[in-house]
Amino acid sequence: MSAEHREARNGPATIPNAISSFLDTDLYKLTMQCAILKYFPNVLVTYAFTNRTPQMRLSREAYDWLDAQITKLGNIRLSTEELAYLRTACPYLNEPYLRFLSTFRLKPSDQVSVSFTPDADPASSFGDIHMDIKGRWVDTILYEIPLLALTSEAYFKFCDTDWTYKCQEEKAYSKGVKLLGHGCIFSEFGTRRRRDYHTQDLVMAGLKRAASQEKSGKLSGTSNVHFAMKHDLSPVGTVAHEWFMGIAAFTNDYEHASETALEYWVGCFGAGVLGIALTDTFGTRVFLNAFKRSIPAYTTAAEGSVATLPSAAANSTISTTDNLSETKPPLHAPIPSHHSTNGMQPSYAQVFNGVRQDSGDPEGFVKMMRHFYDGLGIKDKKTIVFSDSLNIELCLEYKQAAEEAGFQPTFGVGTFLTNDFTNTSTGKKSNPLNIVIKISSVAGKPAIKISDNVGKNTGDKEMVEEVKHRLGYVERQWDGGDETSRWGGKG
Repeated sequence: MSAEHREARNGPATIPNAISSFLDTDLYKLTMQCAILKYFPNVLVTYAFTNRTPQMRLSREAYDWLDAQITKLGNIRLSTEELAYLRTACPYLNEPYLRFLSTFRLKPSDQVSVSFTPDADPASSFGDIHMDIKGRWVDTILYEIPLLALTSEAYFKFCDTDWTYKCQEEKAYSKGVKLLGHGCIFSEFGTRRRRDYHTQDLVMAGLKRAASQEKSGKLSGTSNVHFAMKHDLSPVGTVAHEWFMGIAAFTNDYEHASETALEYWVGCFGAGVLGIALTDTFGTRVFLNAFKRSIPAYTTAAEGSVATLPSAAANSTISTTDNLSETKPPLHAPIPSHHSTNGMQPSYAQVFNGVRQDSGDPEGFVKMMRHFYDGLGIKDKKTIVFSDSLNIELCLEYKQAAEEAGFQPTFGVGTFLTNDFTNTSTGKKSNPLNIVIKISSVAGKPAIKISDNVGKNTGDKEMVEEVKHRLGYVERQWDGGDETSRWGGKG
């Protein structure tokens, strides 16, 4: 085998081994960890792993490799260079949190349980993976993305091996040129289901090259903080469903959980900072009832009121010893006076830059949001970030719908970029795994997600049905919502 062929199959010999940096994760895991340290530093949680493509299972060899890589996560620490980068690139992460992160360690031997259940057929080497995570929320929140990425890498390293890296950078370049040429603003969102680290690195190189040549649109960054640092791009992202799920479970106040989560978020980061709202954790219609409410003059921390200072505390006039349960937000990004009406506090909908669509019918979502903003008399041009199983055709379709409704569309494109391969022997698509890790309990109470698509409901089934009843949730079907058939084929 030639050196060129070996590199096409295996990648260069110098690529990092699996996960080697805390920054090799999505930005919103860091922002949520920052907020959790402030408000919920001692809350215990669990997470559960789900394979939505159960026909795609790991071999014993893949499991053994995965188990070894999980153990190695305990060796990671934040480097001096990474800490300096976060201070510059992510000024909304306050200094006490960065000090916390600089000494932070994962403890997988205590926090992660992974097991392998082999097939009943003794001739088979395949089986099902079971994975559970438990510990303090602030200590375990960083596991999700690395564990998903490692599971995907294990599968394609040992189970589906009929593929090569050949043309991956060119493929990403071509996709980038098409998106940019049509005026799309997009970010790379593909860490959790990437084929492996080297694939994502090739993708980033291809996208950067496309952005240097095609100026009609914009590559706004990547959700992966490590690759943002490596490729001199902006790290992008705000918040995940986990934030809303965790607060709802902790309070057991699902009727007000969305508003509480927004209140704490603004209390930690300030209004207008990290200002893209995720709407669908308990259904978008429920969320919008909270989103239209006025921001309170101050927030009250549930726990850990003196755990950290609010973001950009260096710009604040409050004492570091003040009780932060009554810190008046926003300190870093004051609410502009023109947002206020008759001297009253503005609503979350006014000060947030826009919303993210992550489940359900995207075009129906556009219409719903247009009706919502018009009903509040909000004239500012808002952003809709589309992030649900995108490809080029869908981006262009949603772009037109959003622009016709007066929105600025942007796109978070993930698996379509970082796990788009064909089998070399057949030419058929090598399908990605559809795997998720979701927070499953908080302080001993089940955590659930409903979303705008029944296929994305997660958590205790009885609790899901109870919350639907409490919220008056109405199930809506969408033809594109089959979670077993994503990215072009079964699996």
